[in-house]
Amino acid sequence: MSGPSAVAGRTVLVAGLGVSGAAAARVLLASGARVLLTDAARPGTVDELTGAGAEWLGATEALPAGVDLVVTSPGWRPDAPLLVDAAARGVEVVGEPELAWRLRVAGPDGAPAPWLAVTGTNGKTTTVTMLEAILLAAGRKAVAAGNVGRPLVEVVTAREDDGTPAYDVLAVELSSFQLHWSSSLFPAAAAVLNVADDHTDWHGSSAAYRDAKARILERAPVAVGDAGDPVAAALVGAHPRPVTVTLGEPAPGQLGVRDGALVDRAFAADPAGEVLLERDRLPVPGPHNVVNALAAAALARAAGVPAEAVARGLAGFSGGAHRNVLVATIDGVDYVDDSKATNPHAAGASLAAYPRVVWIAGGLLKGADVDPLVAAVAPRLAGVVLLGRDRAVVARSLARHAPSVPVVEVPSGDDGGMDGTGVTAEATTTRVVAAAAGLARPGDTVLLAPAAASMDVYRDYAHRGRAFADAVRAFGAGR
Repeated sequence: MSGPSAVAGRTVLVAGLGVSGAAAARVLLASGARVLLTDAARPGTVDELTGAGAEWLGATEALPAGVDLVVTSPGWRPDAPLLVDAAARGVEVVGEPELAWRLRVAGPDGAPAPWLAVTGTNGKTTTVTMLEAILLAAGRKAVAAGNVGRPLVEVVTAREDDGTPAYDVLAVELSSFQLHWSSSLFPAAAAVLNVADDHTDWHGSSAAYRDAKARILERAPVAVGDAGDPVAAALVGAHPRPVTVTLGEPAPGQLGVRDGALVDRAFAADPAGEVLLERDRLPVPGPHNVVNALAAAALARAAGVPAEAVARGLAGFSGGAHRNVLVATIDGVDYVDDSKATNPHAAGASLAAYPRVVWIAGGLLKGADVDPLVAAVAPRLAGVVLLGRDRAVVARSLARHAPSVPVVEVPSGDDGGMDGTGVTAEATTTRVVAAAAGLARPGDTVLLAPAAASMDVYRDYAHRGRAFADAVRAFGAGR
């Protein structure tokens, strides 16, 4: 059973009322479900939802009687007492993407819109928005949704004026948290870009994190992965229809790079392959973005998109906020915002895009090991500016692996950033940019790629990126 009838008349508890939880509650109410709400604190959306018919329970660790289904937000760990209680009582727990899958309805062709799904430790958002650009260039009614952009429950229930579904294909980003709570997703094609240690505090182990990522491939007819990432390549290699992407010459069944062009040898009719795009027409820098583009192209090609539309979509791609965005060039120095590089794996990919870097790093490492990153990028470093709670960890690694590189540490109110320390995030960022400018020379890139989470000093990575961009522009205006 799918569509609104899958939940009509059932009692559903929505646990967590962030963006996806509130969206799930709205759609459940519109679908005829009895909706109960719980969260650790009472968010502002409760009044709206109770006004529409939902029931607010407040914070609870016990499953109320009569609940048929629990829809949990990604922030709720599997060991949360309420979720453990639900499992013990045999009540199914799903995430918002799984709920969205069950609420899909058929379009004019008699089938629901297919999902082209992407996961990975890094590069998910760039890849899925590249995929959206390609699908739109092909004339498809497409949207990027899920862990990026709009909640999936909103997208699958969106309608045109005539009542038909608003989209005929979805570019879906899925996090490991969302995949953990998904059991029946059947994407038309799926990609695991890479798998590096992350979120082990939520999943309990690296193996559990990897296994959550692998769930995206279980029912997909086509599995896409980066041949250069050992874990992703192994996961995809075990699939009946593997397609890998490579920065080198593509073999049969691969997309890769030949003579400066992105080439498809997995879906092309010609065994020698089909040229998709000249590499220098890709508007975002770095080898990692070539991999992202190849993965997006592979998913689009699996859905029957012609090479010409792949080329137009990728060539017109503008990139996402806080992802390798050039903020300004001042006195011959480029200032680049990649605040989204919130772990060492992402920062390494970002640093590889530039030959000589003044690196801005630090924040909450969450136990991540930065030694391999620092050792790998040491030859590129013209200087380093460190901020945030774990800056000393990065400083010690630099002393081991890059002892001749100048390092500036900026005290940053990193026990809460914008509170009683008297040090605002904006003031910290102004000092960071000034310190980086003092280390940079013409031709260098000052790169904010922190390799760490932001919440010690900033509200989130977007706040960190905006503060950096504002500080750079103010610095430039004062020159």
